[in-house]
Amino acid sequence: MEYKTLSNGLKIPMLGFGVYQIPPNQTKECVLAALRAGYRLIDTAQAYKNEKAVGEAIRESGIPREEIFITTKLWISSFSYEGVQEATERSLEALGVDYIDLMLLHQPMGDYIGAWRGLEKLYKEGKLKSIGVSNFYPHVITDICETVEIKPMVNQVETHPFFQQTRNLLIMKNYGVAPEAWGPFNEGKNNFFTNPILKEIGEKYGKSAAQVSLRWNIQRGVIVIPKSVHEDRIKENFNVFDFKLNDEDMKKISTMDIGHSEIVDHFDPNFVKLLHSFNI
Repeated sequence: MEYKTLSNGLKIPMLGFGVYQIPPNQTKECVLAALRAGYRLIDTAQAYKNEKAVGEAIRESGIPREEIFITTKLWISSFSYEGVQEATERSLEALGVDYIDLMLLHQPMGDYIGAWRGLEKLYKEGKLKSIGVSNFYPHVITDICETVEIKPMVNQVETHPFFQQTRNLLIMKNYGVAPEAWGPFNEGKNNFFTNPILKEIGEKYGKSAAQVSLRWNIQRGVIVIPKSVHEDRIKENFNVFDFKLNDEDMKKISTMDIGHSEIVDHFDPNFVKLLHSFNI
């Protein structure tokens, strides 16, 4: 495993296991499979409704709590100074833990500044070992970094070879914010797993297109959070630390960028309204 040191000195694994859209009744077995494969970063959220199953898997695994890095996220409906403190208590209870390694604000909407000040308080109290944001594009990551006392330590955004977030990564670097990737396989869109560039590079190393794309992000300094419900894929996604892409490989992949998401449009007013309609 490779690690990144966050701005507060906390070490985070460069590869984690995500449980987005995994039903609660499947989550426990998937997390146990991931832990058996060697993952030590598990990424969940209140909106995923599977925090309890994540906590059960961690306890059943027998792995000491301090060896596992737990990330979860708070939803817009909790975004206020008091609201995030109450919501954090719910996550602690659901996970069955007395601290969370990384808490993220899930979306840059609503009173995210007030919510952030609540996270700062919880961070100072030790209930949260690090705090960050998710889906913050360049203008909002700049806004929060210029406004708050403690800058976000992580910004989890969609990033993969088709959407490389080059400008956002530069801004994050300027503020000392670690980039983290959700959707590192573009949810399979645009024939991701059979892409000729990724396949050609993979053939050199005996790796799949998925493994090449994960390795590419890791070498860019981006923490990656792949997800699968299949144990063989869970193992495959973890097996990315025994090879390195060369400069030519990295340059070839850089040509794949289309500069926008094919999954969601955070600038679509109807999408924003939809997110606000969810009450978690």
